[in-house]
Amino acid sequence: MNTAPSQDATPPAEHWRSYGPLGLHPILTHAMEAFNEHGYHGTSVRDIAGRVGVTVPALYYHYENKQALLATLLETSIKDVLDRCRAAAGEAGDDPLERFCGMVESIVLYMAHRRQLAFLDTEIRSLEPSNRARYVALRDYLEHMLLDTVEAGRSQGVFTTPIPADAVRSVLVMCQGVANWFRDDGPLTAEEVAERHVLLSLGTVGHPGTVTGDSPLPFPRRSSAARTSVSRGSAPRT
Repeated sequence: MNTAPSQDATPPAEHWRSYGPLGLHPILTHAMEAFNEHGYHGTSVRDIAGRVGVTVPALYYHYENKQALLATLLETSIKDVLDRCRAAAGEAGDDPLERFCGMVESIVLYMAHRRQLAFLDTEIRSLEPSNRARYVALRDYLEHMLLDTVEAGRSQGVFTTPIPADAVRSVLVMCQGVANWFRDDGPLTAEEVAERHVLLSLGTVGHPGTVTGDSPLPFPRRSSAARTSVSRGSAPRT
């Protein structure tokens, strides 16, 4: 019986902006789809086994129970987000503005490219206490990564929010919401959505000179093509 996500998790990305096939174990893939369609409590192990095309005992050979499936999926998701966020921060270097922009971009790209996996965050209420504690600890670590960066920016005058903890929580809620509404066939690409959310997030943490509307982003590392995409004025996806 295997309940650990190690061999079934997605392989590390070559770059934090790179997204290939999800690469989950088939049991996890079908469980993820079922949880998205019917919710955790609306899905039975028999339902998942039927989707996979195996017997219930065969499914139990790999995963102890339905709870193990949800816990593995959520842990896989948050660890992938953390890895990408760390990579974005590392690439940005010590500058808090660059680090913040990179981390926000990495989170939004994840929410757009891994919608079904990211959407399962709404099911943390279904986790048993020990699994929930482990997941929340990882999620809190992500929040503290952003908060530390904002605090560093405040000390340098890069960010001016008087309520950094609240601002960071607001940024994360906004970014995570992308998984609820983003569609591949909508008017904006994942990259364009990320650019807009970086701009909105800079406003939330009080970056001096941050503007809204059609003005270009107030930082140099984005490509000119990416900056142009933000000023197209397309409506959000529905």
